[in-house]
Amino acid sequence: MCGVALAGIMAGTAHQPADAGVDNAETTTVAAGHRPDACVPAIDARLADPSRSALLPEGGDVSPGQAAEYERQLREALRPLRGQEVEPTRVVPVVVHVISASDGRGNVGDWQIRRQIDVLNRAYRGGYAFGDEGADTGFRFRLREINRTVNDGWFRDFNSQRDRIRERLHRGGADTLNLYTTRLDSGLLGYSTFPQDQKSKPKRDGVVISYDTLPGGDRHRFNEGHTATHEVGHWLGLFHTFQNGCDEPGDYVDDTPYEREAASGCPRGRDTCRKAPGEDPITNFMNYSEDACMTHFTRDQGKRMVDHWRAFRSGANEEAEQEGPDPRLAAVAGGGPSVDVRTTVTPDGTVEVRASVE
Repeated sequence: MCGVALAGIMAGTAHQPADAGVDNAETTTVAAGHRPDACVPAIDARLADPSRSALLPEGGDVSPGQAAEYERQLREALRPLRGQEVEPTRVVPVVVHVISASDGRGNVGDWQIRRQIDVLNRAYRGGYAFGDEGADTGFRFRLREINRTVNDGWFRDFNSQRDRIRERLHRGGADTLNLYTTRLDSGLLGYSTFPQDQKSKPKRDGVVISYDTLPGGDRHRFNEGHTATHEVGHWLGLFHTFQNGCDEPGDYVDDTPYEREAASGCPRGRDTCRKAPGEDPITNFMNYSEDACMTHFTRDQGKRMVDHWRAFRSGANEEAEQEGPDPRLAAVAGGGPSVDVRTTVTPDGTVEVRASVE
């Protein structure tokens, strides 16, 4: 992978649409002086306090070079798809992995998970926006499976074991959202992989969020479910609105104003790039603002997510694994809207699986 996305990105100035000038992608997408860090997987994350960047996990925060390399890969992948019809609505199956401690910490309720799915659907259809500030992205989310794992070591220190854990638990192919809830370091709300890295590391693809950020959780100012909203935006290819600061090409989205740095709280009216048009996109889901401040994605962010879906996720299951729920649960899973899979992993590696259909 080239990176992992932590929740939040700065907005930049206007740029070429992803499918424009694609034939010149190799020579136009890498900014002068930036060498793509192609050998380092990137993630993008969300922090409760933007000043605490030391909390970012390894690979966190996308460099200008990594962003340019992702853009080059996107343009290259879109080239053979020109002229193809785009489906109006994309339904994303979601597998939620709840990783908790033996004393019950982190064992979020089914009601919280279902409310989280409701928050995603409302956010991605534009249901939190005021007036014409936001757009319906065309993405919808359907809960397919809940997988519960009780493991004190995993819960206590997920980040240092994240690759091994995800490779063990991951379900589905490129079009399946694997959402992991667990304990993360104080101040780190969540992080996500990017679509460009799915093919090389399919079992590590997905979103990780702190369990207390789900709707009704205990994370003050960040417990309305928008950490997942933000991280899924990365999973669908978006950068932070503050990517590249006030410098071109910003976040590679035309209709999000440039922004020098991540927002904290809800500083409406802030303008950190005065030479560029528009105030900072404080209420955009791809910023670092607190949950109650976030309201929308823009129309061009929606288009960019669709481009990434077409390039890296739509139809990718034809080449990827299609495992679905645990094979031992096939008889139970048939016909039900979702499966509640309860998995206990003991220190010696023994796995106990129990399932029920709702």
